[in-house]
Amino acid sequence: MRTTTRTRAVALAAVVTLGVSLLGGCAEDPGEPGGTTGGDGAGKTTLTVGVFGVFGLKEAGLYDEYMKKNPDIVIKQTSIERNENYYPQLLTHLGTGSGLADIQAVEVNNIAEIVATQSDKLVDLSKTPGVSKSAYLDWKWRQGTTKDGATVGLGTDIGPQGICYRKDLFAKAGLPTDRDEVGELWAGDWQKYLDVGKKFQKKAPEGKAFVDSAAGVMAAVTGSYAERFYDEDGKVVYKSNPRVKEAWDLAAEFATSGLTAKLQQFQPTWDQGYANGSFATVSCPAWMLGYIKTKSGEKGADQWDVAQAPKPSNWGGSFLTVPKAGKHTEEAAKLAAWLTAPEQQAKLFDKQGSFPSASAAYDLPAVAGSKNAYFGDAPIGKIFAKAAEGAPVQILGPKDLIIAQNLADVGMLQVDQKGTSPDAGWKAAVKAIDNALDQ
Repeated sequence: MRTTTRTRAVALAAVVTLGVSLLGGCAEDPGEPGGTTGGDGAGKTTLTVGVFGVFGLKEAGLYDEYMKKNPDIVIKQTSIERNENYYPQLLTHLGTGSGLADIQAVEVNNIAEIVATQSDKLVDLSKTPGVSKSAYLDWKWRQGTTKDGATVGLGTDIGPQGICYRKDLFAKAGLPTDRDEVGELWAGDWQKYLDVGKKFQKKAPEGKAFVDSAAGVMAAVTGSYAERFYDEDGKVVYKSNPRVKEAWDLAAEFATSGLTAKLQQFQPTWDQGYANGSFATVSCPAWMLGYIKTKSGEKGADQWDVAQAPKPSNWGGSFLTVPKAGKHTEEAAKLAAWLTAPEQQAKLFDKQGSFPSASAAYDLPAVAGSKNAYFGDAPIGKIFAKAAEGAPVQILGPKDLIIAQNLADVGMLQVDQKGTSPDAGWKAAVKAIDNALDQ
């Protein structure tokens, strides 16, 4: 979700993100959930916010701004570092109706389960003053909305994807370096991305690969289709979905053609690959730009650029929800609505790099005029807005993360690193997924 380092599980979630310690964690003076403060805050309403990782709302100064505008409100936030620790605790507390913050964040890979199984415990935020469906991307709004039309999650950020590429390596391989020309090389077709990789590899500098990992390619391709692992009826269909098999076969060809650096994303060797300039391209959501800059260092400055991906897709994002069990649900809903309004999302992007899910923010100067100096002054606001607006209304399922992780780490990783045949890798992934889903 953010431009910060995330674990593999969180990154696949999507994507980035600070949270209320539900069963423990790194507390930041939470006080009593939904209560009133003592000392300087005596008599004021305390609203608690539960999130995970570095969510950015506090760091961007949004809490301070809201409290200045609403002097009768005090906002307290605490943190659980990882979503894989945060989310199970959130489910436990939603089940018991106790220990909840007034506002709870939900990661995109968990929102389908929350909407399907926990919506009766959450406030319908579409009825909150100031909330307008038309201000948000349609696909993001739908992700937080039940079949009955109750919007229980307001979108914060998203992870629209481009292709980040090394201009110096492209030039040495005889390929264009202008971002518009580069985007045209593979526009509209992931197969063209593979074809460009084969051209690159013919003249590539010694020891340089076209792409970081086959699994990264597979994730980007599957992310560009509306139906992926589940169908509209909630049935698991990844094994029979031709789009998933298409993504698998394409990624496997990257691996078997020697186009990858054989790395596993979000592992130390991947970080070292950035530092050494070991690969020329990577599928990159907006939040990854900061990660690339950190890992590539000074040597990568103005060598990296970003172009449109072959097809628009999304990787990452989160939502804010308001549990009905809170003591101040009306005040919490107002805060959630304000934090996710286009103006605040634009500020969050400007200060933290979290790309807005509110499309009404895309014409605001902080987004429309945004450029990234490290990436050759790329107009990232416009590039990622185009990707966001073109992303499909993707069907999400409760076990998306489990399926994606096993396809990547059990199946494709073996093909990429160990030379396992694509067919054997697929069977290994399917076996692991079926075992996980049966538990």
